[in-house]
Amino acid sequence: MAKRSSLSIRIVEGKNLPAKDITGSSDPYCIVKVDNEPIIRTATVWKTLCPFWGEEYQVHLPPTFHSVAFYVMDEDALSRDDVIGKVCLTRDTLAAHPKGFSGWAHLTEVDPDEEVQGEIHLRLEVVSGTGTRRLRCSVLEARDLAPKDRNGASDPFVRVHYNGRTQETSIVKKSCYPRWNETFEFELEEGATEALCVEAWDWDLVSRNDFLGKVVFNVPGLWAAQQEEGWFRLQPDKSKSQMDKGNLGSLQLEVCLRDETVLSSSCYQPLVQLLCQEVKLGTQGSGQLIALIEETTSTECRQEVATNLLKLFLGQGLAKDFLDLLFQLELGRTSEANTLFRSNSLASKSMESFLKVAGMRYLHGVLGPIIDRVFEEKKYVELDPSKVEVKDVGCSGLHRPQTEAEVLEQSAQTLRSHLGALLSALSRSVRACPAVVRATFRQLFRRVRERFPSAQHENVPFIAVTSFLCLRFLSPAIMAPKLFYLREQHADARTSRTLLLLAKAVQNVGNMDTPASRAKEAWMEPLQSTVHQGVAQLKDFITKLVNIEEKEELDLQRTLSLQAPPVKEGPLFIHRTKGKGPLMSSSFKKLHFSLTTEALSFAKTPSSKCMNELNQWLSALRKVSMNNTGLLGSYHPGVFRGDRWSCCHQKDKTDVGCDKTRSRVTLQEWNDPLDHDLEAQLIYRYLLGVEATLREKHRELRGATEAGTALEGPGLAPEDGLAQLFQVLQDLKKAHSVSPAAAPASEHRNLLELQT
Repeated sequence: MAKRSSLSIRIVEGKNLPAKDITGSSDPYCIVKVDNEPIIRTATVWKTLCPFWGEEYQVHLPPTFHSVAFYVMDEDALSRDDVIGKVCLTRDTLAAHPKGFSGWAHLTEVDPDEEVQGEIHLRLEVVSGTGTRRLRCSVLEARDLAPKDRNGASDPFVRVHYNGRTQETSIVKKSCYPRWNETFEFELEEGATEALCVEAWDWDLVSRNDFLGKVVFNVPGLWAAQQEEGWFRLQPDKSKSQMDKGNLGSLQLEVCLRDETVLSSSCYQPLVQLLCQEVKLGTQGSGQLIALIEETTSTECRQEVATNLLKLFLGQGLAKDFLDLLFQLELGRTSEANTLFRSNSLASKSMESFLKVAGMRYLHGVLGPIIDRVFEEKKYVELDPSKVEVKDVGCSGLHRPQTEAEVLEQSAQTLRSHLGALLSALSRSVRACPAVVRATFRQLFRRVRERFPSAQHENVPFIAVTSFLCLRFLSPAIMAPKLFYLREQHADARTSRTLLLLAKAVQNVGNMDTPASRAKEAWMEPLQSTVHQGVAQLKDFITKLVNIEEKEELDLQRTLSLQAPPVKEGPLFIHRTKGKGPLMSSSFKKLHFSLTTEALSFAKTPSSKCMNELNQWLSALRKVSMNNTGLLGSYHPGVFRGDRWSCCHQKDKTDVGCDKTRSRVTLQEWNDPLDHDLEAQLIYRYLLGVEATLREKHRELRGATEAGTALEGPGLAPEDGLAQLFQVLQDLKKAHSVSPAAAPASEHRNLLELQT
């Protein structure tokens, strides 16, 4: 049983940002921090004051987090990146918006006195003497303080203020993890209401000291408690007047906080078994819970419900059966072949999620080299005569610019080359396609052919496959490779246009080159011969793809199960020190690492071109370490050099770590290990929200049964299946009501601590 929190983050766009470059523009990107820990960096959008990112992230984090901050930065090649401004959303702000925060937020100036981090360990007590009482404050240590000096550390000391008196600790040089173990005493007067203020500062020899944070305590409350000890989070100094915000522009965000109490696996087994039974029975069963879930799912939450159901059944080994049931349900209510799987139905959304979870590595293998080539060539490509800009092309000879006809012809040649390369790569990739994906497409192909068996519908089974493979998987990845992890940066305007035209060509091939698709944009005609040839290639590919026997499917799955799939792979730079001392040289060695749920390995040569940033690697390592019972609670972020730790200056090499390990802030990605209990909890929460609608449906079905109009078939009667579901929901409600998981709170929320 555990309390889990997650943030759904969509960084949409910015507007009216200030110019930071001499060109009158900026190169903005965003950094997202949870309690001062960087977790996300968006792509840089070059030369604009109104950037569009459209990037989405799912972050899992402990319920004890305090705030999430969005920093808009300006990237500089030759100097330090400039901070444009920030938007900070506290946990309380997000909790006050159950449906999520959505809209424009003004950027505020970054005040150094508000950029605090870390915690301080204090012991407070009231001691009695001969007729007097004294307030004793022991300043023990601090951790994760903000580095304020060029050496990447600080020289911290602490000031303690009470009743007009100030006392200071000694200065600890070059450390963000200082230990003082110093005690101060102040006289206490009966009925005193003065607050105790503990401030951390960075000492500087020539400039003013830098503020590191403070904690303020309610002394009257300490009279009753007598003693209090713990780690307290340092707070910013908000007592001074607010800085002038100026015109820093705005950031459009969509942020939703979700808290879940996840019960033990045994609590969810009845729900999982009931849903699995429905899928195994398929359309032969009369319970039809899946059909009722689809019927009650609104457009707004359909993608989320589809993803949760898909992951649950994927974990149970029933993804193919679940999708097959959805295919049959949609085919049963579709009379026109040309509208098949064109809507945003539960089947379509589930299949999209399935391809991203099960087929992303396959997508990278097929599409990666073509996308890299488009980015590297940076050719000007345009087929629409109304949009051709000859001046952007340059000269084909020494003295004359290219004509419009020459631009169009060269563009067509470039696109034909890219499309041909993609289709060839696809044709060669049958064996590389995951077995479960091939088996699912086989079922889809067969179901559609059974539903539309006539000769006039000969192409419909192929179009059904391409409606997912091409229109909902390949084409979106071509248009937005950053969102499919194919590139680290968004494409510039020229490359984006090339990708868009290539995606249109892939869509035309996926539509089997129908007259309707050709009529939409007549200027795509120069690609017609390649598209027509591509249709034949694609049909041949699909024929081979779906021609997978049960034995072959099992063999492929068995082979894959013997290999732990990589959680993360890509290059990392390893620091290699050649000697000791400030004048000795050091360098970085680039190695290609692969992290699986079983091992971390490396090689000298890469097998993948995927670049992973440090926070993504940290996220991946945390995911595979979550079930490690020997995970340390603290560690030394420095090194033991000479006779002491560089972080906290302790001289005992076996000394307990001075900083706590952060093992719970992770980014959700397509190759994450499945979390069966969480998926079951999310489905339970959704069913709880539509329980009233399902009960109304239950009354209708029961009335129909009593009237003798219910459909006959094997398995449970419809109302019996729903009755079982209501009992399961009732049991889960009861389990949650007795759950000891408390409401989210800070790790050390104390009545003595004042928020200032």
